[in-house]
Amino acid sequence: MHIIALVLLTQALYTSADLMARYFMGAYGFTLSNFLSPWFATYFALRTIAMFGQLYLLTFVELGRNASLFALASIMLANVLGYLFLGEVLTPTQYVGVMLAIAAFIVLALK
Repeated sequence: MHIIALVLLTQALYTSADLMARYFMGAYGFTLSNFLSPWFATYFALRTIAMFGQLYLLTFVELGRNASLFALASIMLANVLGYLFLGEVLTPTQYVGVMLAIAAFIVLALK
């Protein structure tokens, strides 16, 4: 379970940074001043820490399994955070796809 916890933690950092970017870039646009603001420094720091977690996982988890777990964790976390903090709602068909991704994550998490 150590691998799964680290994947989820690392992906949570990536997705939290993406949530910040979605909010601030949407509110203030793709401008130089936006890239020089404090939120961007926080965004960059979160993604850098997450990158080290992903690199650590690459030292002992197969590339295909690693990439799949990160992709599936991203789908799960992005949907939860998008709903909770941005009010984004998918169609029922899209939620079926998210559920399939969750099922795939569980299968890959089992060793």
